[in-house]
Amino acid sequence: MTIIRTAVFGYGLGGRVFHAPFIHADPRYSLDVIVTSDPARKAEAEVRYPGVRVVPTAADAFAQAGQLDLAVISTPPATHVQLAEEALEAGLAVVVDKPFVVDTADGLRLIELARSRGTVLSVFQNRRWDGDFLTARKLIADGTLGTVRRFESRMESFKPVVSKPWKGAAAGEGGGILYDLGPHLIDQALQLFGPAELQYSELAAHRGDGGPDDDAFLALRHANGTISHLWMNALAPQAAPRFRIVGSQSAYSKWGVDVQEPSILAGMLPTDPLYGVEDEFAWGLLGFDADATKVRTEKGAYPRFYEQMASAVLDGAPVPVDPQDSLAALRIIEAIHLR
Repeated sequence: MTIIRTAVFGYGLGGRVFHAPFIHADPRYSLDVIVTSDPARKAEAEVRYPGVRVVPTAADAFAQAGQLDLAVISTPPATHVQLAEEALEAGLAVVVDKPFVVDTADGLRLIELARSRGTVLSVFQNRRWDGDFLTARKLIADGTLGTVRRFESRMESFKPVVSKPWKGAAAGEGGGILYDLGPHLIDQALQLFGPAELQYSELAAHRGDGGPDDDAFLALRHANGTISHLWMNALAPQAAPRFRIVGSQSAYSKWGVDVQEPSILAGMLPTDPLYGVEDEFAWGLLGFDADATKVRTEKGAYPRFYEQMASAVLDGAPVPVDPQDSLAALRIIEAIHLR
């Protein structure tokens, strides 16, 4: 195998923006199958990727499993386990979008299935390659901030109407903002500061439609002593800083969202030299209040996930994201829902 023949299951925002463009742009992959039953999405996929087989059901894709090497699962969370299991049983490598699973017991079963089948399993924790996160990680690693005492991270927006049915589902089906955004924020905190225990949490549902949580906060205490405060809110008319990191020697604050998603939505290709480059006006601030200076945001790097996944599939290298990492974050989410 020199080219990874790939099927993308689901062509909503995830499949259309976070998966298909990067697979299509990487010469170690071929984008062979897209699964969507939506006529408008089917038409768009056929125009954007001529020659790709667009099929309406997962069964249609699995009927071609002998001509595939990789299944990318970008469907509602409640479907992840069944699709990933079927793909692994067919001997395919698998990428599962976040949240990996809703029940960590299912995640452990998938990990064991991948091991027993001798195939590769990873989770698409793409926010590890956000430009602002890469910048924060660099500042922490090089000691610029000193000892980090407090890490604040937020994903906030104003979306009074639930955009997708699965997001309005019960928590047991992966609905709610904690299952939607928690896997990103918790994973980032664990990547930066290591293992942590849940100290406190809040969940609220303000939309008034009987749906799941749309506003969440949690506090983690990491084994190294750092405190992480993480916010998720779908009803915030004004956004607070995306990151605020307070250290013993300095602090870093950053507003705004990573540029990669809006760039792809606007039609930019991952191969464009300006892909992932943030304008100077949006750079974060480092230092003390009025004396703080702008810090160039590292270039966003979503393509690295599929570069590393190709090395895992073709060369036996480590997967870009160990599924056990995703389960560590999901255990914290489960603990919050049990409170």
